[in-house]
Amino acid sequence: MERHYVGSEIGQLKTVLLHRPRLSLERLTPSNCQELLFDDVLCVERAVEEHNQFAQLLRDQNINVLLLGELLTETLHDPQAREWLLSAQFSDYRLGPALAHPLREWLAELPAEQLSRYLTGGLTWQEVPEALLKQRIAASPHSPFITRPLPNHLFTRDTSCWIYQGVSINPMAKPARQRETDNLRAIYRWHPLFQSNDYINYYGNEERYYDHATLEGGDVLVIGNGAVLIGLSERTTAQGVEFLAASLFRHQQATRVILVELPKHRSCMHLDTVMTHLDHDTFSIYPEVIQPDMPCWVLTPDGKSGLIQHPPQPLVTVLEKVLAVTEIRFITTGGDIFEAEREQWNDANNVLTLRPGVVVGYDRNLRTNEKYDKAGITVLTIRGDELGRGRGGARCMSCPLERDDLEGNRP
Repeated sequence: MERHYVGSEIGQLKTVLLHRPRLSLERLTPSNCQELLFDDVLCVERAVEEHNQFAQLLRDQNINVLLLGELLTETLHDPQAREWLLSAQFSDYRLGPALAHPLREWLAELPAEQLSRYLTGGLTWQEVPEALLKQRIAASPHSPFITRPLPNHLFTRDTSCWIYQGVSINPMAKPARQRETDNLRAIYRWHPLFQSNDYINYYGNEERYYDHATLEGGDVLVIGNGAVLIGLSERTTAQGVEFLAASLFRHQQATRVILVELPKHRSCMHLDTVMTHLDHDTFSIYPEVIQPDMPCWVLTPDGKSGLIQHPPQPLVTVLEKVLAVTEIRFITTGGDIFEAEREQWNDANNVLTLRPGVVVGYDRNLRTNEKYDKAGITVLTIRGDELGRGRGGARCMSCPLERDDLEGNRP
């Protein structure tokens, strides 16, 4: 297998990581979906069917599809990985020593596939042997879960993001998603696919409390030519970006990090919900949030392990310079103001580019897809009536591991 490398947003996509939802979605209910960051419960069978269609479309395009659940199961065959993950997710401080120790011993004996299901889908009190429950000192639990499900694993883009020759394993902003990072840390550390490859860990792989220095992959666009475009959103903070940028520069993997400020609300929780890169000179944007002349800030290395923040410049000016094009085309979300708002909410701007000018998006976003087509962008459509209710599109649901740079090359 080729070395993991992501050199752009639009170069030929070679390998991608998805997560097929099942148990975690089955455990979404009207009483818990909001705290698990979903707006509603989904029809699980239909959501799984739609996700299978998405994965098959990618395979039909000769893209290697890896599934997070399968990688996690294979990782758990390693005793060291299993011990580390159980200690991280079922710690004494989370559950109390009286319960945590015997629970870890019981989980350690489970088949890898079953343990993988619990680590992604959550573990309920009813699923553990009754004898273990007697070890619990606290009163009857208010929640049916010992550990909550992780339905947002569906959005593999966020938990880790590959940037040129390395990966950031991201400290997530919301408690409902923070355990996802442990699963990715274990996969990247112990799975044979990654053990045998030489890559850089930029950020987030240390066992520490990251406090306000959070970062999520939906805000990170690897636009190529040594540049990375990052949104400061409700999930990605300036503190997190500072650490990532310093690491990128230290490892000589980027020359510029470009920052844009986003509103701090759910409808544009990440940069890729309002802006994605479609072709060498073409971006999709939601104009209520992204404007060509909006200010952006460029960070560069100061040569002494620090950062230089340059005065703000118009976004379009910076993009034209980075991409070496004379004019950037911006395709705005389709329809009138009401249709555009609805389609942005349904991830019309959150498309996954497979190669220059060819993207995957939801078929429900008719007006925006029509505008893409008229602009010469080919849209391969998938159904998203259920998946889209999780507030994520094809880009959100995919983490590229191998992608060519803007010139179709790799190091």
